[in-house]
Amino acid sequence: MFTLSSQIKAILLDIEGTLCPISFVKDILFPYAITSLTENLETLWTTPNFQPYLNAFHPFSRTDPDTFLSHIKDLMAADNKMPALKNLQGFLWRSGYESGALKCTLFPDVAPVLQKWNSSGLKIFIYSSGSVAAQKLLFQYTDSGDLRLHISDYYDTVNAGAKNDSQSYARIIAGSPEHLRRAEKWLFCSDRACEVEAALTAGLEALVVVRPGNIPLDAEESSRFYHVQSLADISLYERANEYSQISNVGGKAIVQSVLVRKDLYFEPVREIQTLATSQQLKK
Repeated sequence: MFTLSSQIKAILLDIEGTLCPISFVKDILFPYAITSLTENLETLWTTPNFQPYLNAFHPFSRTDPDTFLSHIKDLMAADNKMPALKNLQGFLWRSGYESGALKCTLFPDVAPVLQKWNSSGLKIFIYSSGSVAAQKLLFQYTDSGDLRLHISDYYDTVNAGAKNDSQSYARIIAGSPEHLRRAEKWLFCSDRACEVEAALTAGLEALVVVRPGNIPLDAEESSRFYHVQSLADISLYERANEYSQISNVGGKAIVQSVLVRKDLYFEPVREIQTLATSQQLKK
């Protein structure tokens, strides 16, 4: 069990491998995009609403429909994260979601935990290499219903940057509401150790979510990073775990609150907070 520090006010979540299985993206979303593009490209090629997505690619790759389709297949086979590709994928997935052909299968702990965190006052943010538009579609059409009401904002490689770059997390924090503009108020959860490393470098708290089908952590990563197998393993800070104590400091009585909990590295700690000013002890 991982207990949130009392100072955590915002949780930043990856999607693939953290909230939904990698297989949903690799085996369902990606093939759907290729099939949809293959079947509809001749019709889409000259339609006005498709031109912004087409023109975002280099001219050499869009000389004709066959060349373009081959280029997109190559990019997707390499799991390329370029914004133009991610925007195109979101465009193609929209019709699938709206028709009912696509529905995101979340891990069973996700929807209840998002609801619990949101109800407790925590702000939830999403950060994925998929475009913001695609992220919103995914949360609108899940097997647990429309979950967008639990999400405060969304970030991708365009408005934040690469997820393995610590500066991306700094940008997210700098652009957040004023009361959240301190890195120590954020927890980032991802299935990728390199992304967790980048978030930690930026000053956030971070952990790895270990799910079935994810790339396993090696021994060094497992020892370096805190990890959980479910979002339900992340418990909220409970003030009920506090008790008061009086200490004699320099002849003065100091009333203190002592919190006994496990910190982010799962070691027992005692967090001391002064709650009241002292009064002179009677001799």
